[in-house]
Order: sequence, then structure tokens, then C-alpha cells
Amino acid sequence: MQTAAQNSANDILNRVRDFVRFLDRDEIVSVLSTVRDEIVREMESVRELSDRERSLLSDAGSATEYDRLRSIHDELNALEMERFLRINSVSTLHADCTEYRDRLAGRALQLVAEEMKNAGKGEPPRPYALCSMGSDGRAEQTLITDQDYLIVYGDGGGETADEWFREFAELLVERMAEIGFKKCTGDIMPSNPTWRGSLAQWKKKLLAIVRYEYEDYAKNLMDLIVLSDARFVSGDRELADALTSTIRSLEQDYFQVLWGMAKAATEMKLALGFLKRLWTEGSGEHKGEFNLKLLAWAPLVMNVRILSINQGIPATNTVERIGLLQRDGSFSATFARGLVDAYTILTRHRILLQIKVIKGIQDSSYYLNPYALPPDEREAIRQALLRIEDLQRTIHTNFSIM
Repeated sequence: MQTAAQNSANDILNRVRDFVRFLDRDEIVSVLSTVRDEIVREMESVRELSDRERSLLSDAGSATEYDRLRSIHDELNALEMERFLRINSVSTLHADCTEYRDRLAGRALQLVAEEMKNAGKGEPPRPYALCSMGSDGRAEQTLITDQDYLIVYGDGGGETADEWFREFAELLVERMAEIGFKKCTGDIMPSNPTWRGSLAQWKKKLLAIVRYEYEDYAKNLMDLIVLSDARFVSGDRELADALTSTIRSLEQDYFQVLWGMAKAATEMKLALGFLKRLWTEGSGEHKGEFNLKLLAWAPLVMNVRILSINQGIPATNTVERIGLLQRDGSFSATFARGLVDAYTILTRHRILLQIKVIKGIQDSSYYLNPYALPPDEREAIRQALLRIEDLQRTIHTNFSIM
């Protein structure tokens, strides 16, 4: 994996690659000298940020107060925003945010277990694991995050274990909120019994979903979609692996459920209107804008997820999934590269919207006005949407959706 400094250098070089073709020898020497100086400054700056992040992560591993974890989290977020504004690398931001939030979540898990013990609740009665879902599960964390976690614990503890982990999960959710992980508005948190249980209890819930034993089919289908991105964060890795492998094998074994997920994915609307031009809201608070998450980014992530599950690909990261789908022949190299470009451009604008919210420039991190962008950026977004539309057609055909 490339370092942030390497990404910065590559970005600068890419910007001048075509430009120098039109210069004479002396002009090229001058330009390259300027570029060299800029690269040196950028690399030094990025190294300074990296050194500070390593120091903060070291502090997080030994922090004993939630206030300290919160201040570390806030500073790491600020450093990552500064780095993104300098090098504009989506992959670097994803990797860094995911790494430090995993570390913070793992430390919070340890502190909450100690807090339970000090309160007379005893040690954890069974081994357990914390798994993340959503963007965190896909290792695609960005500058604004919330809690999308589940807990799985070992079998054999009975009601005693169930009660201990209920109290543990409820306390964990509160402490995670204190250190900067907002509570999930959809209640996808282990304090909700839907997202907590022993391995046997989880298997029972999953079988009930794929066998249509629950009344609210739409909700349970959505729960299964969320679980498709489950990833180990901290605790007992074997338990987490047992749960995630169960999720993926059931999704493959019960094709009708996967077909339902595929149908939902192909029916997700895109911000494309008449003659494939960008569609925006015609009235209201967001006139001239569109919801970048719901009408562009989410359909891409969702459709890639469906094909990955169908092909038995264990990866959860979207770009990694695209690469593996290319390797197994599901995508041509050109199509895969186009999807990666689409993911990168859409995610970059999502991050820029988040920065505007953090800086108090606007209230929403979802709505984008494409006509406030340069024409080439606007066209890049339109091309991204056209590639997602092609992907939806591919899934529509592969799953024989009428």
C-alpha cells in the first residue's frame, strides 16, 4: 500500500504529466524543479502529520479516561482532514480513519470491560467480539462517523451471559458516544438486541431471515444487507470469523434472498434525468441539488456488494471487491477501472461535503449542487452515474430480474 507521502507525490506528478509535453527543454527543467520542491515540501508536511498520528495512537493504547480518548479522536480527525485537503487521496483517508477508529473502539472495549468488573459485574462470562458494519465494515471510514456495530459472544453462558452482555453493550454504546462515535440513528448498535447475541442466537436469527420466518420482510432484508459488510474489529477473532462466514454462506445458499437483494439494488434510483443529464431537485430546500449518497454513491456500493456475494468474494471493501470481480472474470479491466474511478470521484465529493459541514459552511453532508462545480468535474460525476447504470443492467441480466 502506498504511503500518504507517495500518494501526494503521485498526485502532483499526474497534474503536470500532460502539461510538460507542450514546453521546450528549458521550460521543462524549470517546471520539474518547481515540482521537485513542491513534492519535498508536501512529503515533509505529510510525514509530520504521520508522526503526530503515530504518537496519538500510542497514547490511545494506554489511555484510561474516556475524555482523553475523545480528545485523541478529535485531533486525529482534524489531522486527517488536513491531510486530505493537501493530497486529496480517498484511499489514504479511508485507511487512516479505519485504522485509528478500530484502535479507539478496541480501547473503549477494554475500558468498558474494566468498568463492568469494577462495578461488581465480574469478568466477561464468555469470549466475545466486536464487529463493524456499514462504511466501517467496508474499511471506508470518512471524517464523520456513527456507530454501526454488533457483538457476538460464545455459546454456553445461558441467561447469565445474555444479561451481562446486555449491560456491557448498553454501557459500551454510551462510552463510544462519549469518545466521538455518534449513536446510529437507525439503531444499528449492540444495545439493540437485534445486533447482539451468542453465536448460536445469531445463527438462529439469520436462518429466520433467509427462511422468511419474520413478518417484516423488508426490514429483515435490509438487516441482512447491512450484515453483508460485517468485519472483525476487536475481541475474539475466531468468533467474528464464524459469524461472518455464516452470514455469507447463508446468503449464497438461499438464492431467493440474494435475488431480492439484487432486485432492490437494480431498482435504486440514480441522479440521471432526461437525455442522461444530471437530475437535480426542482423545488424546495435543495433546489438545484441532488442527494449524492442516495442517488449515486449508495447504488454503486450496493450493486458491487451483490455481485461480490454472488461470486463468493469474502472482501468487504468496495474497491477490493471490484478488483476481485475483475480477477474472476465478472468485469473487464476497462469496466472495473471505470467503477473504481466512479467510486473515487463520488467519495471525494462526499468527503468534501463533510468538510463543509465540519467547517460550518453548510448543514448537510448529503446534497451536492453539480452546477457549482467546474464542467469537467460535473461531467466526471455524470460519467460515474452512467457506469453505475451499466452495472445495474449487468445485475439485472445476471439475476434474470423481470
